[in-house]
Amino acid sequence: MLTRFSLFSFFLASYSALAEPTKLLVIYHDADYSLNQLSAKAMKMGLLTAFDEVDNKIQGFSLELKEKNHRGNIKRSLLSMKDFLKDERALFILGGLHSPPYIKNRTFINENQIPLLVPWAAGGPITRYPSLDNWVFRLSVDDTKAGIRISEFALNKLSCKNPHLLLENTPWGKSNQTTMSSYLKDKVSFGLSLFGWNIRENLARIMIRNIVSDDYDCIFLVGNFNETHQFVNAMAAMKKEKRIPIISHWGVTGGDVDIIFNKQVKEAVSFHFIQSCYSLFSSKQSSFQRSVLARAKKLFPEEFTSPETVKAPVGFIHAYDLGRLAISALQQIELTSNMKQDRFLFKQALESLQKPVQGLIKEYNKPFSKWSEQQQDAHEALRLENFCMATFGEYNQIKVMAN
Repeated sequence: MLTRFSLFSFFLASYSALAEPTKLLVIYHDADYSLNQLSAKAMKMGLLTAFDEVDNKIQGFSLELKEKNHRGNIKRSLLSMKDFLKDERALFILGGLHSPPYIKNRTFINENQIPLLVPWAAGGPITRYPSLDNWVFRLSVDDTKAGIRISEFALNKLSCKNPHLLLENTPWGKSNQTTMSSYLKDKVSFGLSLFGWNIRENLARIMIRNIVSDDYDCIFLVGNFNETHQFVNAMAAMKKEKRIPIISHWGVTGGDVDIIFNKQVKEAVSFHFIQSCYSLFSSKQSSFQRSVLARAKKLFPEEFTSPETVKAPVGFIHAYDLGRLAISALQQIELTSNMKQDRFLFKQALESLQKPVQGLIKEYNKPFSKWSEQQQDAHEALRLENFCMATFGEYNQIKVMAN
């Protein structure tokens, strides 16, 4: 009888386990999985590496990432947000690479109380929605600071006296125009040109030729991978004595830089770009950082054969650190299975993290707080001192330069 009862209990428990629905927390990844798929994949790997540290579970809930390809399109990104709101298991959105979807859709995001965590989008207004009810958190380069770092480097390190701002004609480009112009206006004279997405080779060559012929001595470039490709090729095609340095935002790192920067181009064009101050390749690795890379290599062996082979590495770095902050916030609250309530508790926890969180870039001590007009950086995890300039090494690995 005991044996029969034990068997009955076993089958009953097994049936109950099968009958009980899996508890899920779904994270929507709103990213450009088309033209900038390397950056999207890097962010995905970073977040999943952080989740793997807790066995992809929080309080009995399995953590699941759902890819949503916005293709760099503002309306497609908005559709993903609307899908998110219909999903009773969706906790937050991980967003990147482009800024315009989050600037244009900012009111919708905040009015609908969507927790948006941004590891890769630099537009200044993204986190500065003018309300205490601000739902966007960033661990990324921030254009209210990036323009300062780029300008300082150009003037102080490269002795640029007459820069030309070559900016994408989007909210991202105009965000940088504001910061750069404010920094430069009392120091040097400067020029300005705007360009659209998917600029063609001929127009890129004309723009570079005009900038050089007008005696500008350096270019501040704000553009994504494809546009940077055209402008760098145009500069490399100039006569050696006509070429001027390009100091760039980080958009170039969203693609396969080997396509642009072969040995000849690197020898021909002086090219620097902004990054956060940690590199998988050039930074001295602590035991913690080595353990993270070992975990990532185990999870993604093809992508992590060595630090210098990782594509769009800043996406991995930022999403990993942001993932650890998200986990810390979730461990600080008690999930209720009421998703609207859980999102609110999650937001509150992010704004009041009680314990330091070790990341790849730094240790985060209360990185976020409640946003207000007086606390414009309340939802920014990184500061100016966390942004450095960088170059590409022999194998196009990112080499961060000390400030």
